[in-house]
Amino acid sequence: MSWAKRSVSPLLMAVVAVSAVACTSENNSADDTESCVYQVTYEGRTYRDVANVEFTVGAKLGAATKPPCDDTGQDGGEEPATTETAYAVDGISPRDAIAVGNTPGNVQFVAVYSGNELPSEVKKLIANP
Repeated sequence: MSWAKRSVSPLLMAVVAVSAVACTSENNSADDTESCVYQVTYEGRTYRDVANVEFTVGAKLGAATKPPCDDTGQDGGEEPATTETAYAVDGISPRDAIAVGNTPGNVQFVAVYSGNELPSEVKKLIANP
């Protein structure tokens, strides 16, 4: 084996090791500043945000609670739980999805997930805007 080949191998190994450490450090710092998932609880069920859904807001249901979020990673950095109004979504059972916000014109669509799966009624709504 030539001198050039022997020198390149350790250099290449060092570059790979440094890249792996840099990626790990980047991922750890991203975890420290990662925002909390938007979720609320209503009648004992937890709902998470679903983007890009066209829906019609129905009747006022009651209060939904947004649990505290600690996205700072520091003691005392947790924001308090808040309460917003829950509204029905026309054509979908509140057991599957609701709209949450301060007014019917300013709401966010949230749904109950089973693992990472959306309820079939929500999937139908997304597929047929």
